[in-house]
Amino acid sequence: MIIDLRKDSPILKQWIAVELTAENRRMLYIPEGFAHGFQTLEDNTEVFYQILEFYHPESDKGVRWNDPAFGIVWPDDIRVISDRDRQCPDFVS
Repeated sequence: MIIDLRKDSPILKQWIAVELTAENRRMLYIPEGFAHGFQTLEDNTEVFYQILEFYHPESDKGVRWNDPAFGIVWPDDIRVISDRDRQCPDFVS
């Protein structure tokens, strides 16, 4: 799932979800200015992603998985979520 967070975007706060499986062999490019989230639908799932720049923890930001600003419809119940992701504040544009 990706969310458009670009301030001047006509689709700000809109999101799309794409199912990625070994069978469909899809990939998803996440442009700069978008947030992303993952939900695994099967046990023992591996997620591999790359970034364009070196990681800078001080620049790391997040949005909450259930923030009403986005209205994300997840395909399954949320069972495990990191403390970091659980504590993200409400989105303010």
